[in-house]
Amino acid sequence: MKNGMNTILKLEELGQFSLSIILFNQLDYAWWIFPACILLPDLSMIGYLANPKTGAWMYNFFHHKMVAVSILILGVCLNSSLLSLAGIILFGHSAMDRIFGYGLKFNDSFKNTHLGWMGKKD
Repeated sequence: MKNGMNTILKLEELGQFSLSIILFNQLDYAWWIFPACILLPDLSMIGYLANPKTGAWMYNFFHHKMVAVSILILGVCLNSSLLSLAGIILFGHSAMDRIFGYGLKFNDSFKNTHLGWMGKKD
């Protein structure tokens, strides 16, 4: 990916991560809940213990922004602060991951992402 485009995409993700902080601040939770929960979606990597296909599916489900937005919308519609929190955390985490180059996974390797190959090729 060309360097200029990479910067634009990272700024877009930074904007989305910032939005997740703003949305979190609309909820009635202590400030420390956000940093305490922001890495929880990475528990989905446990699927890689089974095999790369299961791992990729679980990782992608919990890192897909439409899943996050759907959960947030459901939380708002049901007036559920816990569901809203879950959607915001999933959304913010996914944006944060993409800032650092962690994309959605292909099922052949954890390092093969929609943003390109992570690190040195095996």
